[in-house]
Amino acid sequence: MKILAFDSSNQALTVAVVEEKKLLSEQIINVRRNHSIQLMPAIDEALKQANLSLDAIDRIAVAKGPGSYTGLRIAVTIAKSLAWSQSIDLVGISSLKTLAANSLGGNNQLIVPLFDARRENIYTGLYKRDENKKLIAIESDTHISAEQWASFLASEYKDYQIELLGTDAEKFLAIFKEALGEKVDLALPEQNLPRASALAFLAQTEDLVESHHLTPAYLKLAEAEENWLEEHPDFEGGNLVEKV
Repeated sequence: MKILAFDSSNQALTVAVVEEKKLLSEQIINVRRNHSIQLMPAIDEALKQANLSLDAIDRIAVAKGPGSYTGLRIAVTIAKSLAWSQSIDLVGISSLKTLAANSLGGNNQLIVPLFDARRENIYTGLYKRDENKKLIAIESDTHISAEQWASFLASEYKDYQIELLGTDAEKFLAIFKEALGEKVDLALPEQNLPRASALAFLAQTEDLVESHHLTPAYLKLAEAEENWLEEHPDFEGGNLVEKV
């Protein structure tokens, strides 16, 4: 099975093509650019480097969030459009799970991927490797204050070693150290960027989704929407963010 995978849910943009257990091509761009302009050329280049056309792809995998609202909408829209127009299988996978897949884990280690969500809040989740090295979620992805998450981990998972992953992890390390002490540490720097190859390998065993049913997993309201709702507390119209 040949899989095209891409993730533009945060600053880093990454695209990969894999076939079974073999990585054919991969790009990671970690500079601030316009993903709406860069993603399709990156996909074209990844296919070119793999010496494949889109017609040869069996499955598309996309990181569906959480993360940047704009980055998520771009990636999910492109994934849905390609999958629908070419009749290709589609899989949407958590951006946090994609990042967590960089960690090999350990017998007594839990994996905490995180992204900065501003105002001392984070997008995060809790993962581990099972006895077969399969990555599994222990707690659902969430939007929460870093202090609350650290306190929760210290209360519920105090007997485990905790590994923090992500380019924003060091920013919040002191908060986690205060709650968890020596039980928490940072991942290696090379593990902190999401990799589309990891996303593609995860997608080999994930459930398929019908292209029209895939929506981004924002986990929180957009800041503009939050501000509007604060000014209109009686509004009962539901989420103002249009689903892709």
